[in-house]
Amino acid sequence: MSENKDPHVAHTSESVKFVYDFTEGNKDLKDLLGGKGANLAEMTNLGLPVPPGFTITTEACKTYLDSGEEPVELRDEVSAHLDALEKNMGKKLGQADDPLLVSVRSGAKFSMPGMMDTVLNIGLSDKSVTGLAKQSGDDRFAWDSYRRLIQMFGKTVLGVDGELFEDALEKAKEAKKVAVDTDLEAADLKKLVTKFKKIVKTEAGRDFPQDPREQMDLAIRSVFESWNTDRAKLYRRQERIPGDLGTAVNVCSMVFGNLGPDSGTGVAFTRDPASGHQGVYGDYLQNAQGEDVVAGIRNTVPLADLEQIDKKSYDQLMQIMETLETHYKDLCDIEFTIERGQLWMLQTRVGKRTAGAAFRIATQLVDQGLIDEAEALQRVNGAQLAQLMFPRFDESAKTEQLGRGIAASPGAAVGKAVFDSYTAIKWSRSGEKVILIRRETNPDDLDGMIAAEGILTSRGGKTSHAAVVARGMGKTCVCGAEDLEVDTKRRRMTVGETVIEEGDVVSIDGSTGKVYLGEVPVVPSPVVEYFEGRMHAGADDADELVAAVHRIMAYADRVRRLRVRANADNAEDALRARRFGAQGIGLCRTEHMFLGERREMVERLILADADNEREDALKELLPLQKQDFIELFEAMDGLPVTVRLLDPPLHEFLPDITELSVRVALAESRKDANENDLRLLQAVHRLHEQNPMLGLRGVRLGLVIPGLFTMQVRAIAEAAAERKTAKGDPRAEIMIPLVGTVQELEIVREEAEQVIAEVVESTGVELKLALGTMIELPRAALTADQIAEAAEFFSFGTNDLTQTVWGFSRDDVEASFFTAYLEKGIFGVSPFETIDKDGVGKLVRDAAKAGRETRPDLKLGVCGEHGGDPESVHFFHEVGLDYVSCSPFRIPVARLEAGRAASHSVGSDHR
Repeated sequence: MSENKDPHVAHTSESVKFVYDFTEGNKDLKDLLGGKGANLAEMTNLGLPVPPGFTITTEACKTYLDSGEEPVELRDEVSAHLDALEKNMGKKLGQADDPLLVSVRSGAKFSMPGMMDTVLNIGLSDKSVTGLAKQSGDDRFAWDSYRRLIQMFGKTVLGVDGELFEDALEKAKEAKKVAVDTDLEAADLKKLVTKFKKIVKTEAGRDFPQDPREQMDLAIRSVFESWNTDRAKLYRRQERIPGDLGTAVNVCSMVFGNLGPDSGTGVAFTRDPASGHQGVYGDYLQNAQGEDVVAGIRNTVPLADLEQIDKKSYDQLMQIMETLETHYKDLCDIEFTIERGQLWMLQTRVGKRTAGAAFRIATQLVDQGLIDEAEALQRVNGAQLAQLMFPRFDESAKTEQLGRGIAASPGAAVGKAVFDSYTAIKWSRSGEKVILIRRETNPDDLDGMIAAEGILTSRGGKTSHAAVVARGMGKTCVCGAEDLEVDTKRRRMTVGETVIEEGDVVSIDGSTGKVYLGEVPVVPSPVVEYFEGRMHAGADDADELVAAVHRIMAYADRVRRLRVRANADNAEDALRARRFGAQGIGLCRTEHMFLGERREMVERLILADADNEREDALKELLPLQKQDFIELFEAMDGLPVTVRLLDPPLHEFLPDITELSVRVALAESRKDANENDLRLLQAVHRLHEQNPMLGLRGVRLGLVIPGLFTMQVRAIAEAAAERKTAKGDPRAEIMIPLVGTVQELEIVREEAEQVIAEVVESTGVELKLALGTMIELPRAALTADQIAEAAEFFSFGTNDLTQTVWGFSRDDVEASFFTAYLEKGIFGVSPFETIDKDGVGKLVRDAAKAGRETRPDLKLGVCGEHGGDPESVHFFHEVGLDYVSCSPFRIPVARLEAGRAASHSVGSDHR
């Protein structure tokens, strides 16, 4: 950004404001100023002590990313705001006798650990470092600030390996025989500056820039470029953050926490981000600058200790924290610096929190009158609820405790010890569960943290990089386990006499901070016990987390429009689903009823050559099927049960062709041929399919094997009649699978209606059985108006619909090219996890609309596993479906998200 005529500068067609002073913005401008800039402006407007500065907008970043050049107006706007800042501070950037120094920080709309690290002390040079020493009266402080600038700038802006600086710092401490950097004196730090500059020259191929404006411009450009680093893109994919938002850049006048024991830096939370409990939570580090707290270089002290260290600043901080929480009506995460007894606020944001804390805080804020129930519902999500349903360690189990750290992010994680991100990813892709163990993590560890079951560090506290990122991702994390000596180079961890080598199994408890050797057994979480009905939210001894979950779930159930059903194939699953809040069964897969001993019966049915053989096989199956349905209708009495007629790929009921061929060949060689095996082999050859998923299954099977579907319909009707006779209330719905044309459905429907009429006549019981179909082929969706003439309901089978729309088999592609597609950004998330709105979703939307135009009372549901995916549930609500159906364990998640979709509270944060 040297001059307007610079070839690396883009021209904008109309005048756009690219730079805002902190006094000009507010918290609602996150799209433009990023979260950090918007909140700095908001704190400034509240009259809180914020060092003066300005924010470069996300629009400037987007221009740079689109063209590779900064907008032409940007340099002049930055210059104008820098001039104003210099006048305000009474000194110029980097002036030799009394330098103004600034920090440059990234700040996207959503907090992103993958973005560029902060660069502090910009403006220092060989000339101005002496001026800073004179003005501060502290040579050590000046040279410490300068070595920090070269270290941060070298690593972050010039791309030098940070380990080189760390190693040089370690050697300086060893030479001085001191343990921490604060024990190094001015002369030591001056030598370190010389060493750091040599590292920059060697590794970056250029001298460390001495021009303060060049330092600032290069740092600003690096922030723009950091938007598209691998780790930033990885985090965005993980958190489903759009890739076109861009980042803002914050330029802030420096305040110094490394001026001695009366100075320091810290991070504070208005509530505990791990548990949600109110109190004083955070970390403080005397004589330190910004990143020292989260980097874990020196272990911090609890924030409460600040009251003894500097009571005036502590009291002021407590007052500011209360102001911010009341203003934002939420947990706030705060960064602050104390410079010689003067408190400065460097950042605030709505803090990331664990799943348990999210539910507790939401209900606490309702009780305090800060938010209503609708907003509380928006403060939690299905992914957090799912985390709360994970098992926890069995406290009664025999364990070998290795040590204890800080409980940074709850959960029970078990895995093999690994000591670097590369190994974590490699082993994870091979199906291994791993625990990533580091002294402390940094942004380069992000992909390893994602791959791991949990994270364990020997340094850092609740506000360290590991803790903050783990909480954001819902990963189990234990930090600051000081008893554990981590040796990443030798790939081992030692605790006293015990050595844990890479590959050894460890267990970490993010709720207690305890670390165990080996695998600790787990027990169900209290939230699952609550859903199972074994724990009551209103009991005197009720778990407070369970009480919070109950309140929010009750509100979600009151406001949601979408009903939630279960995918269940037997009475046991149906009863569990009902306990979890299911309002019926949306998918009973009858092919699951023909496994085990019954498989031979289906085999005989398929092989039958004559009508009498087929009828005998069907008669044998009928009473078994009837009993299945009686048990299912009894379990779901009074609620709808959608039974899908047989829909297996045919090969599932036939022996493996290779195995059978070998068996027949061996029998023939022994002159002991089995006539049944020979017939079976002929049938297998005749019915063998190259792609069974697109072959003889679903409605096709029912049309080709006479009597198969009518046997199932008879079993359903007789079971319903028997339940009605027993004073039950069966509500059966019969679903015909894999229909591609209305003619298929009409034939099966006509046969089914005839069978139902026969059962009504023979039993004298009036039956109302709905007949509908599963929409799982693109042609069915495209001809939904025609199919609705013969269907009383549609249930979208989004698993198969996704396979047929995309033209790939889930089992095959997930193991082959899905990882590459995710890494390249072709998929933000697997279309089998979250519905592909543009393709599959459009078919669902259009089919629903066309179906209801033909039949206004057409009932619409979805029975693919997308029915339990939070984002997909919102889509199904939007397109007007009546219900979603999912596996029993995901029912609470679907209930919660259906409530959130209906509630539509304004201004909920992405977290």
